Amino acid sequence: MAAPLPLILLPPSEGKALGGTGAAWTPGAMAIDLDDQRRTLIAALAGAMRGTEAERAKLLGVSGRTLADASAADRRVTKSPTLPAIERYTGVLYDTLDHLSLTRAQRTRLGASVVIVSGLWGAVMPGDPVPAYRLKMSATLPALGKLSSWWREPLTAAVVELARDRPVWNLLPKEHDAAWGPPADRDQYVVRFFDRQRDGSLVAVSHDNKSLKGALVRYLVAHPNAQPADLAAWEHPARYRYSKRASGRDGATTVVAMVRR
Repeated sequence: MAAPLPLILLPPSEGKALGGTGAAWTPGAMAIDLDDQRRTLIAALAGAMRGTEAERAKLLGVSGRTLADASAADRRVTKSPTLPAIERYTGVLYDTLDHLSLTRAQRTRLGASVVIVSGLWGAVMPGDPVPAYRLKMSATLPALGKLSSWWREPLTAAVVELARDRPVWNLLPKEHDAAWGPPADRDQYVVRFFDRQRDGSLVAVSHDNKSLKGALVRYLVAHPNAQPADLAAWEHPARYRYSKRASGRDGATTVVAMVRR
């Protein structure tokens, strides 16, 4: 029997492709059933989009023309055309992942393995239809509170059910990881990238973190049975390698340290 595919948790991107060719979003269109929460959040977002420019700027974290475009997209979120999530999300991580250059088998595994943790949609898979929108997981809606806290219980339950006996690779940044609260006995791999300083100390990578994660996802869909130790033999494009010494276990979480050689 083949080993189960891993589940890879990714953030969305702030940058998103415009337009779309798919039908508008409707309940039941996405693989993970969080539609009750999505409807509630969409209604709360619609109310927020009737607020003042200053209120919308604070919520969406943008101003000027970008705010006008983002507000227009959020007002039409259930009416505008969609793209598959893997095409909607752009930016460094997704550019590095470059899903179109994967083999057919790898794209199939990508579609079944990746879960994108979204402020508006909760959890989406690569083939799910997503309209243009803007709403961060760290945002606070007056009617619901901070989205990472609001999503935490239903999103976690849905992802835990999807994961079952599958290995979980957690590549989420802090604001999205705050919406994921697995049970204390739920194993997962949390990947961290480090640069070594002249004195031998390790410093977490921030500036290239997204591109490093994109390359790692490519590896995981090409090697779905990979364990952390297998990364020691992987030639990461930016020369990061698995470090057993810097890795460790915290309860059920294995922190996988990738250190630049």
